[in-house]
Amino acid sequence: MSEGRWSDLLARVLSALVLVAVFAVELWLGGVWFEVFVAVVCGIMVWELVRLLDPEAVAASLQLGFLTAAALLLSLHLPALYQFPVLSAPILVGLGQVKRRRRAFAGFTVWIVAAGLGFVTIRAGLGLEWMLWLVCIVVATDVAGYFVGKTFGGPKFWPRVSPKKTWSGTAGGWGAAGLVGLAFAIHGGFGPGFVIVSVLASMASQAGDMAESALKRRVGVKDASNLIPGHGGFLDRFDGMMGAAVFVLVIGVFYVPGGM
Repeated sequence: MSEGRWSDLLARVLSALVLVAVFAVELWLGGVWFEVFVAVVCGIMVWELVRLLDPEAVAASLQLGFLTAAALLLSLHLPALYQFPVLSAPILVGLGQVKRRRRAFAGFTVWIVAAGLGFVTIRAGLGLEWMLWLVCIVVATDVAGYFVGKTFGGPKFWPRVSPKKTWSGTAGGWGAAGLVGLAFAIHGGFGPGFVIVSVLASMASQAGDMAESALKRRVGVKDASNLIPGHGGFLDRFDGMMGAAVFVLVIGVFYVPGGM
């Protein structure tokens, strides 16, 4: 076992424990506490995004981060008719301030804002159990992927986008997500098909991770920022969660517990 292979493990574990603890408290509190937390995280991710795409836009990155957080928080307390214009504000303002890679800025900002809205909607509309399931799926996918990939190695999943990810780690993430789905299916009475749903959510999480990796590859950086030791930035940490959140919104509408 190579020491270098596991050199970042301690930093990853400690920072993950802190982040999980904070997220768990906010998730349990729900309501305005969770809304503020999600809004702040989305604002930080937009700040990181602008810094990635246009490093010279220092002032714009801060302004757009604050604007995103404020717009998301405000939209949650407005009628549906007014939500879209408010949520569009950071994108429209940003297109006038970000001078480089504007299409990437618009696309990723839409994704960030939609995911933030999705987190709050899932927590408030579908309930705590669905959010816990979402978190467990993403964490299990990430942790299993890390350990299985580091242990077994093997062929790379998509070396042009993410050189460190392997097929073994990817499959390990699917297996771990399936076990999480089985546990929730047994506890919640969702039926055996929920295991398949969980694996699909794992794939959506990995797709979000790959999308962010492709962006970083394109701009030539390793991490979105250095705010989270061992993990990089909030975009690096929540990319999978954002991918899975979109999937959960869809199955939250069409999936009937016990029907699969």
